[in-house]
Amino acid sequence: MAGGGFATAPANGVEFEAKITPIVIISCIMAATGGLMFGYDVGVSGGVTSMPDFLKKFFPVVHRKVEAGADKNSNYCKYDNQGLQLFTSSLYLAGLTATFFASYTTRTLGRRPTMLIAGVFFIIGVVLNAAAQDLAMLIAGRILLGCGVGFANQAVPLFLSEIAPTKIRGGLNILFQLNVTIGILFANLVNYGTAKIKGGWGWRLSLGLAGVPALLLTVGALLVTETPNSLVERGRLDEGKAVLRKIRGTDNVEPEFADLLEASRLAKEVKHPFRNLLQRRNRPQLVIAVALQIFQQCTGINAIMFYAPVLFSTLGFGNDAALYSAVVTGAVNVLSTLVSIYSVDKVGRRVLLLEAGVQMFFSQVVIAIILGIKVTDHSQNLSKGFAILVVVMICTYVAAFAWSWGPLGWLIPSETFPLETRSAGQSVTVCVNLLFTFIIAQAFLSMLCHFKFGIFIFFSSWVLVMSFFVMFLLPETKNIPIEEMTERVWKKHWFWARFMDDHHDDQVFASGHVNGKKSNGKSNGFDPSTRL
Repeated sequence: MAGGGFATAPANGVEFEAKITPIVIISCIMAATGGLMFGYDVGVSGGVTSMPDFLKKFFPVVHRKVEAGADKNSNYCKYDNQGLQLFTSSLYLAGLTATFFASYTTRTLGRRPTMLIAGVFFIIGVVLNAAAQDLAMLIAGRILLGCGVGFANQAVPLFLSEIAPTKIRGGLNILFQLNVTIGILFANLVNYGTAKIKGGWGWRLSLGLAGVPALLLTVGALLVTETPNSLVERGRLDEGKAVLRKIRGTDNVEPEFADLLEASRLAKEVKHPFRNLLQRRNRPQLVIAVALQIFQQCTGINAIMFYAPVLFSTLGFGNDAALYSAVVTGAVNVLSTLVSIYSVDKVGRRVLLLEAGVQMFFSQVVIAIILGIKVTDHSQNLSKGFAILVVVMICTYVAAFAWSWGPLGWLIPSETFPLETRSAGQSVTVCVNLLFTFIIAQAFLSMLCHFKFGIFIFFSSWVLVMSFFVMFLLPETKNIPIEEMTERVWKKHWFWARFMDDHHDDQVFASGHVNGKKSNGKSNGFDPSTRL
């Protein structure tokens, strides 16, 4: 077990018996609708912010710049406005704050109630956005949606990792990311339709239709079963064992249940999970979780997904063509995530990440070259052929992200933390992700204005860095039971094994210190008889 040292599975490599039961599939699909809501929020903002009626009502300064055209304003700077960027980014700043509260509810109330809370926040936020009369009401709605994102992103990946059988854990967990991509595509299709509505209320319909995935998440949270891990963690042992039998489709759950009991016992001994995260033995999981979230945002994907219609408009596409191109990239995003679901538990996490790194780097460099030659401050010389090539390259880039960094950025952290720090670890993961999402969302249009085509060189440089990180520091976690990561992954890694010496594995971190001293990786004279 991660952080505990079980003898059963690590010693003989026996996998826990489990069938792929209908209740697992249905529960995972319902839980993953949290991703649908998140994706719709990501996709809808970019399309709405390119609608003239929306800009005229809430951002008249931007509307005047867009109407004036490239003659008076740089192509790259038409949409550079901090208020407009705040409309998009406020959601992620709120989510960042909410995730700390979500960590508490996930641990004390369970994964299921946390998803229900997320659904309620989403519904209230949607109502405020669709009925917005001024910028304050609009931002308030986005903040409530952000609270929903914080709670959903905390609970859903944990729920999926804990309820899924080991052999298909990767594929089922990626249902969350698949729903994110479907939400983005749905939002792009809605925006394409509502942009044609006369009378200036199309944007309200775009924002209001977020209520559909919000209701799906809320109903799903009411119908799904709680995870055995959460039930055991909260002392409901009989119920936890019964649920484990139900979701595994077998009565032979004793080995897995024993693992859960031991993990829960160790978790209860940890009084300060956030402080415990900083202990030496938890450093590899923490470093990788944080690095993956930073790298995921530094691919530039959210910049493209948030502002796809705005970006395409900047590159010289008309408003209809910009929304249409955003729909195309959204469809590629969905289809490519299906590739990840099929392959993640077969070829593994590392292969997908490394292949995607090459593909993303190449496509971003090609886009930068085309834009550097063809699009200047006050002229747009993209011929139809070059415009199509830009869309193809963006789709190539989106496809690579969708079967790698998109889903795996969430999957890997959710399956590597031990139970005693899992809620806290997921909270840090979500927090870092939303922090860097906020930074990119708030800065992208300004970066586009100042970097121009160099924005793609900036992101491609990060892709190079993260690919080397994966090559040397990210271990493979496919087909490893979630509670056996320490023995079978971390202790065998060329670099991270040094953080996993036996003394540190067996110490109890009840107060975040070892016998009153900070852990330094050396023997502290523990009695061997106290070992588990």
